[in-house]
Amino acid sequence: MNYQKFLIKYAEIGIKGKNRHLFEEALVRQIRIALKKTEGSFAVSREQGRIYVDCQGDYDQEELLENLKRVFGISGICPVVQVPVCGIEELSAHVVGFLRELYDTHSQTFKIHARRARKDYPLDTMELNRELGGAVLAAFPHMRVDVHDPQIWVYVEIRESIYIYSHVIPGPGGMPVGTNGKAMLLLSGGIDSPVAGWMVAKRGVKLDAVYFHAPPYTSERAKQKVIDLAKQVARYTGPIYLHVVNFTDIQLYIYDKCPHEELTIIMRRYMMRIAEHFARETKSLGLVTGESIGQVASQTMQSLAATNDVCTMPVYRPLIGFDKLEIVDLAEKIGTYETSIQPYEDCCTIFVAKHPVTKPNVNIIRRSEKKLEEKIDELVKTALETTEVLIVG
Repeated sequence: MNYQKFLIKYAEIGIKGKNRHLFEEALVRQIRIALKKTEGSFAVSREQGRIYVDCQGDYDQEELLENLKRVFGISGICPVVQVPVCGIEELSAHVVGFLRELYDTHSQTFKIHARRARKDYPLDTMELNRELGGAVLAAFPHMRVDVHDPQIWVYVEIRESIYIYSHVIPGPGGMPVGTNGKAMLLLSGGIDSPVAGWMVAKRGVKLDAVYFHAPPYTSERAKQKVIDLAKQVARYTGPIYLHVVNFTDIQLYIYDKCPHEELTIIMRRYMMRIAEHFARETKSLGLVTGESIGQVASQTMQSLAATNDVCTMPVYRPLIGFDKLEIVDLAEKIGTYETSIQPYEDCCTIFVAKHPVTKPNVNIIRRSEKKLEEKIDELVKTALETTEVLIVG
């Protein structure tokens, strides 16, 4: 069936108080942005706790659904048939016609789920369920009612019009992007950081990102891999400003001056400093990383504390309690996994020490960093000034 209207359901937005309309309006904006990626003409409207998408003319239904399924804030997408408010006999005929067109109605079980938003309709919900169910049984004698686990759900909503639908296509849930500020994602070519960005964006946070590139030790293909990951995340978040920092000279200087077992921690500390610089420039409210406790040497509790030591703004780690399999499952769900496992290494893996410290002492790390004072500020300044900013998505 080629539907011309879709009912958009939300979940968490519905529990908001007097400011609920602000979240609804934000969701409408994000839906309109998503529909710009779909060929066709569409109108989005908001009425009585419901959002509708009207399709005006020809369009690609599969493409439309794929784009809507990436809009945070949507809990369900319902392809609906809209009919004018009418009496029960005419409504019964509409429901029977809907089922006849949509299903093979032999020996199926079904349940009618009516909802009466306008109280001036002459039948209440129980009466609607009974009358419409009776009409379906009369039209299709081989069908049976099953109120617990039906094969077919038939939803009927009586509002300013009557909406009939059967499928509720799951959306991603969460909150509309932009309703909870902005954060700077430290994005690498690994599995974890794109998932971390997706999770924070799902809570309504707008994302920008920073990537640390180390040519010639990391190739242009490694950089392109990160750009591709940013594009995949941007399908959910909207355009991302990706800051590509040339980190080579900083890494080589740290490698030359500091104990090798401390390399990873000290490099991470300088990455956080640089990421925080760009976060302040872009008015971000915090940093986001893909770290998980104990996953590698730089992610023990002591290592995370040593990294946090240089930060003045919050660091959000949405994967902190996840194991690797859980992160991989999410990466596969959002479509970043196949890109993340491409064999192009980033600067974190190239310069890793053979025996990295797993329980760094912050005071010792600070003393090691004093060996860098002669030149490190100049190198950081050059890295900031030569950063390439790409708009991705």
